Amino acid sequence: MSTRRCLRCQAVYEGDARFCPRDGSPLVEVAARPKNSNKSVSSTAETQVRKAVKPAPGPSLGSAATLSDQTLDRRYQVLKRLGEGGMSFVYEARDITTQDIVAVKVLSPKLAKDKNAVERLRREAGLAMRLDHPNACPILRFGETEDGLIYLVMPYLKGDLLSDLEARVGPMEAKTGVDYLVQICAGLHHAHGLNIIHRDLKPENIMMVPEGNTHRAVVMDFGLAKDNTVGAGSQKLTATGIVLGTPEFMSPEQVRGKQLDPRSDVYAVAIVAFEMFTGQLPFNGRTPQEMMIARLRGKPVPLRRYRPDLSVRLEKVLAKSMDTDPASRYPDMIELGGAFAQSLEPEEGGLFAKLRGTLR
Repeated sequence: MSTRRCLRCQAVYEGDARFCPRDGSPLVEVAARPKNSNKSVSSTAETQVRKAVKPAPGPSLGSAATLSDQTLDRRYQVLKRLGEGGMSFVYEARDITTQDIVAVKVLSPKLAKDKNAVERLRREAGLAMRLDHPNACPILRFGETEDGLIYLVMPYLKGDLLSDLEARVGPMEAKTGVDYLVQICAGLHHAHGLNIIHRDLKPENIMMVPEGNTHRAVVMDFGLAKDNTVGAGSQKLTATGIVLGTPEFMSPEQVRGKQLDPRSDVYAVAIVAFEMFTGQLPFNGRTPQEMMIARLRGKPVPLRRYRPDLSVRLEKVLAKSMDTDPASRYPDMIELGGAFAQSLEPEEGGLFAKLRGTLR
């Protein structure tokens, strides 16, 4: 029986669960417990009840968490820490060779010894190095220091995460939201053209870079990105790796562990759009798991239940994009972006040509 640890709360569970019952975060497989250890799982013929146990002492976070004012790999002068996630620490740094300000993501030593984690990160870099679009953030370099720290270098984007912008300004007006959504579709269309599926689109993975009186939306963190041409070995790595996606934004086929294609990202864009316009999620549930079940069995809340001032056309675009059957959704980001633009009211429809041109 496998043992898995929650990346957020660090609780440990035995069994085949993929998400933490406490907070819905992905579980990472850890070394199996000795055969004579006390079991923390009680089971019946139909179900297993997984009880949290105290996490085993792990390796120290070491220098990965305290790199400020140091020089990484004799090239990157670390200025300050920007944030951290379940598997990495992110820093603002200066590239000594070019004097450019960059963002550096350093893999936590907790996972650096995990061959699957390192391979997943290496694959992320290989995929994202191919990105070249104003609405998609590329990877500039994949590196490893002499003392074993593994890191990624990305352009430093100064702005707000879409989630922070939403919290500050509240639900968006149709014209503003559609402009951002078409840009998001444009970045994803470029990635899909390289056979890359994002798999983890959410407001926290979209940077809003100020440009004049508006923002440029940049899709970031292709950490779950999947090359749609990879073989069975890489597919297995994705299926059993550290992160599988964010439960609230996963498509039904991703919840089921099925083969994914651009239509899964179409689904995620629609959920992002729903939250942009309403401040709510389109599926009800007390936990991420309940919302995942709702996506498999129920229908999303209609957009105009929360925002009756928005157009029926926009509501239909979101409903079509969130259809349980991928075949009933928009087939690609060109069609989705065009549908968003056409959903504007007639007096705003002149924006359609401009926005659609962004996707080409």
